[in-house]
Amino acid sequence: MSAQRPDPASPPALTGGYPEPLWMQAKAALESRIAVGEVKPGSRLPPERELCQMLGISRVTLRKALTALVEEGVLRAAQGRGWYVAAAERKEWPNTLESFSETARRMGLVATSRVLRRESGPASFDEAEAFQIAPGTPLFRLERVRMLDGVPIAVDHSLVPVDVAVGFDEVDFTARSLYDTIAGVGFELAQADTTIEARPADAALAGHLAIAAGTPVLEMRQIVRDRAQRPLLSSSIRYAGDRYRLRTSFMRSAGI
Repeated sequence: MSAQRPDPASPPALTGGYPEPLWMQAKAALESRIAVGEVKPGSRLPPERELCQMLGISRVTLRKALTALVEEGVLRAAQGRGWYVAAAERKEWPNTLESFSETARRMGLVATSRVLRRESGPASFDEAEAFQIAPGTPLFRLERVRMLDGVPIAVDHSLVPVDVAVGFDEVDFTARSLYDTIAGVGFELAQADTTIEARPADAALAGHLAIAAGTPVLEMRQIVRDRAQRPLLSSSIRYAGDRYRLRTSFMRSAGI
């Protein structure tokens, strides 16, 4: 099954001759095709009209099957956008500083990006304060949709001082790691100050992540410094809340 029209090899329509109700047969048929990988995690199912034609059932019956799959965590519904195969919740932030690409490699996944914007522009007052530079100093700006195995996970807006970002206009950031690129020109990303909070997704972010507007996302803001405490990178990464989770550990101080 794919997001395109069903092919001649599609299974025969369901019938009422089986002991199970039609909605349960539809649920089982959809689960089976998802299980064998005909629709990848994060991908959209065909429109309801096509699914009804494929399975030979009414929209009411189909909706009952789809709703049951949502309740089991197999699918997720995006209002006005359709039904999506849920991404596996096996992606975690590390306890050490590493890039999105490094995290992906550690988990055996492939990180890619869709570049939304890359340009140099003057630093705002807040940006200048973060980088300890004068307002108006040029910064390299890079905005990307970050994906794991083709599934959109986050939207990343990063800033780098232009004296660090020499030649970055020529880099293919659809596949290249920004951390690796910075390291490749002789700078070391050693330490980061991080804040994480939940925010509702606006319409633009929701469109990039294939979620409903207003859905909570996790926004991680970081200032990454070298060992001399010079800020080299500022990033704001907004993660789809059902596709990433944070894992950390805490230690209790002696004597408490």
